[in-house]
Amino acid sequence: MEQVSDILKGKEGALLTIDADASVFDAVKQMVEANVGSLLVTVGGRIEGIVTERDYLRRVTLEGRTDEDTQVREIMSSPLVVVNPQTPVEECMAIMTDRRIRHVPVVDDGEIVALVSIGDIVKFQSKQQSFKIQYLTDYITAR
Repeated sequence: MEQVSDILKGKEGALLTIDADASVFDAVKQMVEANVGSLLVTVGGRIEGIVTERDYLRRVTLEGRTDEDTQVREIMSSPLVVVNPQTPVEECMAIMTDRRIRHVPVVDDGEIVALVSIGDIVKFQSKQQSFKIQYLTDYITAR
């Protein structure tokens, strides 16, 4: 059974964070520049939440706030929903689907070591399906 750790093997990049006191404008700018849909939010250097594009749309745009006058702490999601490297991929996908979230931090020994997106899971599952199809095709045509 595939685990979240299998997804992490093909994933690169540092954890992107932003301070809770930063403006939402700065958060959106950082997400756009990094081409990501979320940032982990720090309070006093410790990760305390996550801010996503969806948080921006729902808690800034729809509520008529301004992105330069709103702090990240006002719109971030907290507490975090997390998984660990040993979490089965199917369970991770179920958690994300049930909670209607697109990004989940991966915690190992009490530390966040990575962030997995629904896109990472879909890409991994697609690759696994391709391997299985190729294996079965090779098996059938080898006779």
